[in-house]
Amino acid sequence: MHVIVTESFSLLANVELGLKNKIISFNNDRSKITYHCSRDFTVSFKDPEEKVRVSSFVELVTEYNYPPKKIDFEVTVPRRTPSDLADIVVFEDNELKKPYLVVECKKDGISDSEFKQAIEQAFGNANSLGSKFASVTYGAGKRSFDVSGFKPRERKKNIISDIPKKYGKTPKFRFIKGASNNELKIVSGDLLIQVWDKSHDTIWQGGKFTPETAFDEFTKLLFCKLKDEKETIRNDPYKFQIGTHESADDVFNRINSIYKSAKSDDPDIFKDDIRLKPKVVYSVVEHLQLLSINKIDLDAKGDAFERFMQDLFLKKMGQYFTPRNIVKFCIDMLQPSMKDMILDPACGSGGFLLYSLDSVIEFTKKHYDEHEANSHWRTFAMNNLFGIEISDQIARICKMNMVVHDVGHHSNIVNTDALDDFSNLSGLNKTCVKDKFDLLLTNPPFGAKIKSSEKDYFKSFKIKKKKKTEKSEILFIERCIDFVKPKTGKIGIILPDGILTNSSLQYVRDFIKEHCQILAIVSLPSFAFSPYGAGVKSSILFLRKKDPSETLNDYDIFMASADHIGYDATGRITSKNDLDVINKKYHKFLESN
Repeated sequence: MHVIVTESFSLLANVELGLKNKIISFNNDRSKITYHCSRDFTVSFKDPEEKVRVSSFVELVTEYNYPPKKIDFEVTVPRRTPSDLADIVVFEDNELKKPYLVVECKKDGISDSEFKQAIEQAFGNANSLGSKFASVTYGAGKRSFDVSGFKPRERKKNIISDIPKKYGKTPKFRFIKGASNNELKIVSGDLLIQVWDKSHDTIWQGGKFTPETAFDEFTKLLFCKLKDEKETIRNDPYKFQIGTHESADDVFNRINSIYKSAKSDDPDIFKDDIRLKPKVVYSVVEHLQLLSINKIDLDAKGDAFERFMQDLFLKKMGQYFTPRNIVKFCIDMLQPSMKDMILDPACGSGGFLLYSLDSVIEFTKKHYDEHEANSHWRTFAMNNLFGIEISDQIARICKMNMVVHDVGHHSNIVNTDALDDFSNLSGLNKTCVKDKFDLLLTNPPFGAKIKSSEKDYFKSFKIKKKKKTEKSEILFIERCIDFVKPKTGKIGIILPDGILTNSSLQYVRDFIKEHCQILAIVSLPSFAFSPYGAGVKSSILFLRKKDPSETLNDYDIFMASADHIGYDATGRITSKNDLDVINKKYHKFLESN
């Protein structure tokens, strides 16, 4: 999996902090950086590792209180090859004769094997120099060691939570809730994806698990991380971190206790135990421990999780992910309000539901103060958003997506077949009944054949007439109409063009016209779903369910064709997007009507 990563918020912030404290400076075009340490050390700033090194240096001075005059760069290591230089060395004395800490800096995104090599390099330099401590930093991550107190080959028992501050004692834990210099870090969405990506690869272990199973295990640990961030008491150390001299078993047992509590609180999300070995959990905790995921901007966090999921599942599970441009367009067309009950009966990863939530959040922020806005949108998220998903794994992903978006209530995501009898649906969630919802938005599965001999519920559908087999999307049309309120309920549904054009499917079009007013039909380009592994030419139907006693005379229908939708057939983002224009014209059409 390839992820394009920009500089993280923390690295850039440390650069600015270093400039403010006058411990670094740049030439005019910022191609070279000068460190004002025990000497003025100038080097090219184009190397990605240099951005990590400047961040480490600034932290050593501003956060750990080491004097710049006792820090040197690219120190020659005795008894090793002449080209072997230590990236940063902190000394105990002004004469720079007593090495205290050796720091090895690596660029963001290194593999686990490269990280192990960096550890060996740091130990080699620290042992040769006689340093007491060693640390390896790779952007968002860091591992530190007590070198002098253990045998030269020890790599586990001597791991410490963090380096001491200003030659002091080694802390038991690095991250303390509410402590200004020991709080978790808020990072960019790009860096968040990179850390998640690295965690997933650590779990995947080059194929030991399938990507899907690895993702399930990752979400278990991510859930523990989010739970720990919320529940840790101020001034207490977070549990989701590695403490000084802790073994993999120590860390696993503490994380597993969080998970067991989470299972008890949210049995609908996780039913199985953590399947990972302690050493793998240890590594993932090391990747994630620095981040304050709950405090990352909601849009950036949600966008990151969506992109992360799509990178993993695009090829194998593309049918569960409706492109965000199309989802946003449907939301903009129907404009959900705080009072609307909203359902997606084929919700996949939850795109329609979460974009509906985003729309309500945007509205509340414009019209209420912060406290009132938060209260309104959280109430909406808890009481007004509902989804049905037939795949157990994708239903869990949807629930996890809700958690990442800070929607604490996710029991309204029902794992079942939305075509099942209403008596069974209402038994799983009492809201899943006929004539209940104000808005329904969905991209139902295409092409699957439902047979009367295999599904008992088949006989209850009217749209099929006397047929014994029917395509799933056709049965979904009737089910969607059933779900929404008579007279006011609206539907946005993506359907294959064959339903609109094939003469053999006239009975489907007649059913739609009999029960609904057609508000709009928007034709999508043939490549709309190509990046998601589907090539069916589709359109979006926007409908209003009629009252049973309602008779419509001739009326206007808004129709449009989108040639450009903000991305091409490969999924690459483009600047052209007809959907924005179509949305504006549709609402002008409504005003003129």
